[in-house]
Amino acid sequence: MRIVPIIILGSLLLAPLPGQPGPPVMLHRLDGPIVLDGHISEPAWLAVTPFQVIESYPNFGDPPAEITVVRVAYDDQNLYVAGHFLARDMSLVRATALERDDLRFSDDLFGILLDTFNDNENALSFVVNPAGNRIDMSVANDAQSQGGGLPWNRSWNTFWDVATTRTDSGWFLEMRIPFSSLRFQDQEGRVVMGLTVWRWMADLNKNATYPPLEPKWDWGNMKPSIAQDVILEGVYASRPLYITPYVLGGGQQEALLNAAGSAYDPVSNPQNNVGLDVKYGLTSNLTLDITLNTDFAQVEADDQQINLTRFSLFFPEKRLFFQERASIFEFSTGGPGRLFHSRRIGLSDYGPVPILAGMRLVGRIGAWDIGLLDMLTAEAGFSVSGDSVTVPAENFTVARIRRQVLNEYSYLGAIITQRNNVSGGMNRALGVDGIFRLWGDDYLRASWSHTASDAFPAGLSLIDASHLRLNISRRSTIGPLYNFSLSRSGSHFVPGMGFQGRSDFYRLGNNVGYGVLAPEESPVLRYRVQLDFVAFYRNADNVLESGRLGASMNLEWKVGGFGNLAIKMNYEDLTDTLWLPEERYVPPGSYPFPELSGRYALPYSWPTRAQFNFTLGRWYDGHRLSFGAGPSWTVSDHIRLSGQYQYTAAEFPEREQAFTVHVARLRLNLNFNAKLSTATFVQLNTAADLVGINFRLRYNPREGTDFYLVYNEGLNLERSGIPIPPLSSSRTILMKYALTFLP
Repeated sequence: MRIVPIIILGSLLLAPLPGQPGPPVMLHRLDGPIVLDGHISEPAWLAVTPFQVIESYPNFGDPPAEITVVRVAYDDQNLYVAGHFLARDMSLVRATALERDDLRFSDDLFGILLDTFNDNENALSFVVNPAGNRIDMSVANDAQSQGGGLPWNRSWNTFWDVATTRTDSGWFLEMRIPFSSLRFQDQEGRVVMGLTVWRWMADLNKNATYPPLEPKWDWGNMKPSIAQDVILEGVYASRPLYITPYVLGGGQQEALLNAAGSAYDPVSNPQNNVGLDVKYGLTSNLTLDITLNTDFAQVEADDQQINLTRFSLFFPEKRLFFQERASIFEFSTGGPGRLFHSRRIGLSDYGPVPILAGMRLVGRIGAWDIGLLDMLTAEAGFSVSGDSVTVPAENFTVARIRRQVLNEYSYLGAIITQRNNVSGGMNRALGVDGIFRLWGDDYLRASWSHTASDAFPAGLSLIDASHLRLNISRRSTIGPLYNFSLSRSGSHFVPGMGFQGRSDFYRLGNNVGYGVLAPEESPVLRYRVQLDFVAFYRNADNVLESGRLGASMNLEWKVGGFGNLAIKMNYEDLTDTLWLPEERYVPPGSYPFPELSGRYALPYSWPTRAQFNFTLGRWYDGHRLSFGAGPSWTVSDHIRLSGQYQYTAAEFPEREQAFTVHVARLRLNLNFNAKLSTATFVQLNTAADLVGINFRLRYNPREGTDFYLVYNEGLNLERSGIPIPPLSSSRTILMKYALTFLP
């Protein structure tokens, strides 16, 4: 532990390498009007000097494969972008996505990343395809994935406009992003932001950017720490007021087992509601969101998952109210673990809970980023296996602060959360954390957090209810690579508003490896070999609870696509029975078992593509085979089919037990135009014996106006026993209309 202060001291003495390719660039202020029509012919545009765009992927430093001209300028109210994207063969330029936020790398794309507070950690991304479809996303943690998945959030939305045109020679766009849709800090009218622009040419599988971005990061287009600093003069952060009332009508019907347990009775629940969301700029840097009678009927259903572990599954937040600058509230405890997870609000183990009201304040005061959230949920009743369960009314409060220290890539922060219910139950969490850029791509993360609850026994020591984590890593895919973590979680560390999959342990491990950027003549773009190691020990007896030692190799091809092959030796020490699907189980004991796993993905740029994965080997005192496939087919500009299938079979011959589980998902997207679309999502889970159907129609005639028609149904696959469950376990039909009054 003595090495940590030495490393931090070294970061003070060593000047960090620059995160952008050169000094800040002054953006051009427009000297004439712009008509947003996709025709870039105004004299005001021609006076703007284009950025020097170069190829970043796969052949770094080459001129763009197709002529690419990007101009960025601004006036008092808006940021403007103009793009000339020429193509030698327009039949190869693709634009199939028409639904808002449908990001497809099988389409040609243009994107701009804005690190609006210039904190080198968080950013907003705006992406457009040649058909004018808009995708807006938020990026956190410098586009470093936490707990797997993509490092951006498409559930974030704001107000902006784009116009595109297509000719025989190429496609063209004009983009207008109101400053009222951005959050930034001005110093007497002077604003410094990080900016990256990029063009993705799907048929060629090539990416061109400004500033130049080496292919040494997984998602360089999305990394604010390597964006170009740009300066805007005479721009002041605005104080917008957005008012969004909504009306909702429909109903829900459930089949509930009666008190006698003799039959399933249909229970109807009309759902007619009104609500209101208000967004107001309290100051130029602070935004207040207020919600009354909040509803999230239009949010897509969660993906079905199989839990073959003794730990909880993690599901991401998709609800819009919690999205803006959500990164302020992030406090990682390792992997998907976090001290605050907004899904704890309004979502119980038994179903959704009504949110009566809430407020959310985010922004910056001086050098401090701040976030404050307070939500009130109503009491809700549920029927579970014939028994009545009541979730009490609760109040949720979160306060977060953070600021840059040492250098412009490092920060310190603190957070406090508190959850109270009307019965007097309380859970509180307090944490401090920091991230420090040591040099180049090397970072140190450290955090300490503590929880308290009225349910805890008296006499707990501080360490019993605390979590400590240290992590040092290199954020790169080329050259020597390492990621090492040390953490300890106490037996009574229970974040009531967070997510913690495992408790009462100390952990060390992660990985070391080496990445190589292949020569230009090679069909391979880059490859990486890696040694993985992780060990979880129980605090009580210092016995190894879980362990993994393995090696893996990753390949990425220049035509797109990637592959991975790994071999591992696993170890699990069970003190309790591990229950599995179909009432199978693994008894307590110590189990070492090897496995082989792999993954292969066809290029993202292909209209028809797929991903495949497999795992096979010993599993506890038996063996397991798992296979998965995720095909995707863009049938036309208006129709897209995608699916996922996962097959898992396990057998325990000595105990004469076995089970087989199928999980399948099918999505059908019908996009009539950029304003009207439907999405149908069907899921099958044999472990839960259910089929879920989710249908959503969205009509978005203009910014700020949305109409949704939503249909959800759950079907029982297992219809045996007495009484026999009905085919439909629940059915919901809702219509929702929301209108935003724009400033």
